[in-house]
Amino acid sequence: MCLQIPGGWLADKVGGRWFYGGGILVSSVVSLLTPVAAGIHICMLVVLRILAGMSQGTMPPAVQSLFARWSQPKYRSAVISINKSGAALGTCVGMLVTGILCDNNIAGGWPAVFYLFGIIGLFWSVVWFLFCYSSPATHPCISKTERQYWEQAVGTAQSAARPPAPWGQILTSIPVWAVIVSAFSQAWGFFTIQTCIPLYMYDVLGFNMTKNGIVSGLPFLLLVPLDPAVGILTDWLRAPGRLSTKVVRKSLVTTGYAISCLSFISIMYTGCNRALAVLFLCTAVGGSAMSMPNVITNIHDLAPLHAGKLIALAMAGASLAGIGGPLVVGELTHQHSTYDDWRTVFFICAAMYVVGAFSFVVFGSTERQSWAEPPKPEEMTKK
Repeated sequence: MCLQIPGGWLADKVGGRWFYGGGILVSSVVSLLTPVAAGIHICMLVVLRILAGMSQGTMPPAVQSLFARWSQPKYRSAVISINKSGAALGTCVGMLVTGILCDNNIAGGWPAVFYLFGIIGLFWSVVWFLFCYSSPATHPCISKTERQYWEQAVGTAQSAARPPAPWGQILTSIPVWAVIVSAFSQAWGFFTIQTCIPLYMYDVLGFNMTKNGIVSGLPFLLLVPLDPAVGILTDWLRAPGRLSTKVVRKSLVTTGYAISCLSFISIMYTGCNRALAVLFLCTAVGGSAMSMPNVITNIHDLAPLHAGKLIALAMAGASLAGIGGPLVVGELTHQHSTYDDWRTVFFICAAMYVVGAFSFVVFGSTERQSWAEPPKPEEMTKK
């Protein structure tokens, strides 16, 4: 979390290519070194995990900085949703491969997991730095026709500009804070499911470890088709002649938050009914497919040239929720993990979604902010 905000600022200033590719590269090297470090001393292992977390902190703002320069505004919701879907698919595949390698003790079991993903990451990094660049203006290989296409689609200034950061105006912008609060609220419920629900399934629902792993992954597997579907629907709805971007964003965010909120409330009354509990957990995560991509894409509505910085602020809020949610769960369930204790957990999650929806609907905006206008062509020429 500590590198997200400086990472976002640097991605907008220097280019997202270096910070996204660099994050994967460092994480891959850390992955390859992890089995060795674990065999030497736990302190080395902890240091490597901290280094991996710090390197990955620059990646979310870097990728949004890239999207601002490499995606058409009218298709941006779909692009961001497909990216989010890829992350969900990677999580599911990673969990599956990890289970196979460990259960069958292939190539030594758990060390093989780190070696495999480390090698894949290194190969990916080479390909990334060979072919990917921060903007069309800095790409040395694309044709003149393609560069002109991107300049028309994104804007000449927006494609090449690296404007200074108006931090005072960013930090006092009410629509920016609406995004941050909404991201915090969404992340509270999402991370509670991701990190703590396996405990609920084991203690309350009585799933064994094998079934627990399978069932816990089901909600996130749903995101693989849902994310791109919602992104495409969003861009279709806000096309000329249909609905305004403001109406689409606020309607889908509200609907998604309402689905997640009602799902958590429903879990409170399922008792120990396994099927219903799993169903409502799936719908709770499914609601995020409708809401979160629109919250993220709203950053590009407000200030595309500062997308790295704004997503860094939003992700910092989400990271705080990722820390706070599990801490609250631990405090409520550490002495005894009963159904009544978990009802309180689910009530808090539901309340968070209400706060997020209220913040986005009342204080959110889809208008380009005055401090986020790209420099005029003549100003760029002078520079």
